[in-house]
Amino acid sequence: MPLDITIPSPGESVTEVTISAWLKRDGDFVRRNEELFEIESDKATLGVSAEADGKLRIVIPQGQTVRVGAVAAQLDTSVVPDSTGTAPPAPAPLIAAPPVPPATKPSVTAESYAEGVPSPAARKILEERGLSPADVNGSGRGGRVTKADALDAPSKPLTAAPLVAAATPPVPRAQTRAGERGERRQPMSKLRQTVSARLVAAKNTTAMLTTFNEIDMSRCLAVRKEYKDRFKEQYGIGLGFMSFFSRAAIAALQQYPAVNAFIDGDEFVFHDYIDLGIAVQAPKGLVVPVVRNAETLSFEDIEREIDRLAARARTNQLTVDEMTGGTFTISNGGVFGNLMSTPILNPPQSGILGMHNIVDRPIALNGEVVIRPMMYVALSYDHRVIDGRESVGFLKRIKELIEDPIRLLLNI
Repeated sequence: MPLDITIPSPGESVTEVTISAWLKRDGDFVRRNEELFEIESDKATLGVSAEADGKLRIVIPQGQTVRVGAVAAQLDTSVVPDSTGTAPPAPAPLIAAPPVPPATKPSVTAESYAEGVPSPAARKILEERGLSPADVNGSGRGGRVTKADALDAPSKPLTAAPLVAAATPPVPRAQTRAGERGERRQPMSKLRQTVSARLVAAKNTTAMLTTFNEIDMSRCLAVRKEYKDRFKEQYGIGLGFMSFFSRAAIAALQQYPAVNAFIDGDEFVFHDYIDLGIAVQAPKGLVVPVVRNAETLSFEDIEREIDRLAARARTNQLTVDEMTGGTFTISNGGVFGNLMSTPILNPPQSGILGMHNIVDRPIALNGEVVIRPMMYVALSYDHRVIDGRESVGFLKRIKELIEDPIRLLLNI
């Protein structure tokens, strides 16, 4: 008896989604819990897995927008796979999936199960995580790399990204000769449409200003260099700059609570907790996962939580709940070599801290010109909530704590 695979809701109030990618082909035999396809809404991307073993029949093709609850595919649970793991021939599907280009369409042959060759789902995950199949020990038949192997493999660190519009995979350029004038059109994804609308709303509905300062990173760099090996040995995770800036931002937010507040109608809403958004660049664009109750977390806890959320972002597994409800955001454009920027607010938040590249620059110190590793920092803020004195004081507090990081541990 056919088993319907329906479109789940990726979050409250979401009624329509787009099937952004099929990870299996029509007619494939799939196992229970294998990921079949991905759906994309204006809030998140979500993978949908098989609920049982069976032969897949695709009902809704890739790229189509459908309502939550619609039947996307069916599984014939009476089919038993042959020795190669594929299902025997059967009648054509209800609606055939669009053909996959030969360059990317994997053939299911004996060669597909060679040692180290990933399954289609595993291949996609490895590409998104920046890993090579050679880096993973396959546990499948004949040493094949399975989806579980790809998910369990150690991730390359996902660094925080500047808060900019979500990236969209470019349309391949057609071959043209010099002097030819071509153009390409590409539909905006639901996520990109939503991000675009939010960026415009942030500019049009807030009184956004940006203030700047610069930080001498000498002591912070020295502390990290001295203790990073021992930190990793003790806690099993790297010591990055994000934990320093997160702890500094927490202390500054506690001193200047207006930066952690927002406007609701004719009222200011002040939070007695800090849910810290960390802007990161994921395979499908910008996401801002949230570290909950960051004020209660240690350096180790912050690094571990950022690493966990980053891994989920890289594999498009973040839920809507993990990306909503932040009270303040940190954005790091320095990982791309950005020297200075004005980060845009993430409504309804009233403040966002922008980190930038660390560059050796000459500065005046005690009447002498010396070379120091310097970083520009920026605070974009809603002037309706935050006054100039508070914005300048907030950044000054960040500067004091990063330039003397021992104060972060002593909380002074």
